Amino acid sequence: MSFLELGLSEPLLRALSQEGYTEPTPIQLRTIPAALAGRDILGIAQTGTGKTAAFGLPLLHRLAATPGRPPRGGCRALILSPTRELASQIADSLKAYGRHLGLSIGVVFGGVPHGAQRRLLGAGVDVLVATPGRLQDHIDAGDARMDHVQFFVLDEADQMLDKGFWPAVRRLLPRLPKERQTMFFSATMPTEVSKLSGEILRNPERVEVTPVGTRAERVDQSVILIEQDRKRTLLAVLLQQPGVERALVFTRTKHGADKVVRNLEMAGIPAVAIHGNKSQGQRERALDAFKRGTAPVLVATDIAARGIDVEAVTHVIQHDMPDTAEAYVHRIGRTARAGASGIAIALCSNDERDQLKDVQKLIRQEIPTKDMRNSIDAPKERAAPAPGRVRPHGQPQRGRPPQRQQRRASGGGRG
Repeated sequence: MSFLELGLSEPLLRALSQEGYTEPTPIQLRTIPAALAGRDILGIAQTGTGKTAAFGLPLLHRLAATPGRPPRGGCRALILSPTRELASQIADSLKAYGRHLGLSIGVVFGGVPHGAQRRLLGAGVDVLVATPGRLQDHIDAGDARMDHVQFFVLDEADQMLDKGFWPAVRRLLPRLPKERQTMFFSATMPTEVSKLSGEILRNPERVEVTPVGTRAERVDQSVILIEQDRKRTLLAVLLQQPGVERALVFTRTKHGADKVVRNLEMAGIPAVAIHGNKSQGQRERALDAFKRGTAPVLVATDIAARGIDVEAVTHVIQHDMPDTAEAYVHRIGRTARAGASGIAIALCSNDERDQLKDVQKLIRQEIPTKDMRNSIDAPKERAAPAPGRVRPHGQPQRGRPPQRQQRRASGGGRG
């Protein structure tokens, strides 16, 4: 089925064609018709399945078909996101999809001054994408009103719970009109998330395209059992392997992310870090360098597990096992997006074995173990990485023509 058959308006179809999207993903096939009919949506899906387009396209369609102007200080549609990166990317996607509709789209998140956001809210916007904490700040200051919201989307609800945004979300809900359409998305359904969905949704259409706890499709997973003090050497070896073109490396702490970057740079491997201690400008510059391929290795804490959507991430390497099994699933979801395949490698030390067991229990399978002892026990001159071995994105391997893949509307790798 094509987007044309889903009942979307001509301006949206034209924008999708300009973006090169022709084939809807499974979550879009199931969500868009129900959302166009005005149904509330309960979506259970991992990252990389095309959620942004799944809720964004029908939202824009219905807004354009509904007369009215945004109120001063308010919005007609509200989308809540757990991270500033994801909020920005959702807004960028909606601007691309709605480029022919004449709707205003704004974004509000922390880490930047309030002034420009205050002016944006004062004028009113059709669609507001926001993080809960900063939006609550504006509401408390009298800069924002939510009494004209017709469409409400809560994205990554379980991540909201993990990041401590639940109180802000619950404070916001009574400010929304009771007569509205609500779309609720979460990768997992812990008890509190399930309870909230039952409170705010009315006879929802349940859309579950990937069973909770299963691994992302097309991800080749493996684990390497390794002593903690040898991870640094092994990581450099892994990043030199053939086929590593754009790699996302996860660490447990901010300090650890910066240390990994320094070690990789000493080994001649270009890398940048992104985490909560970085300013918004630093985070944007690091993400831009990763997207452009000038720094083909991005080292991140879990703040980036759902906030980064970059096409053609070939490898996800977990330098440190995550604190929760769910975080593992979200991390590997950064690769194998939009129909591509990907590789996920976890480095597990002796004191991380319990986390590995929890992951395997959640995904209901044993992750294959890979033996890399020969690689890191080799003489130093053999193991030393050659500068530039990690190729910038887009530069094909010698003797191999670049492969082209049909783009699918997964939010352009954004949703």
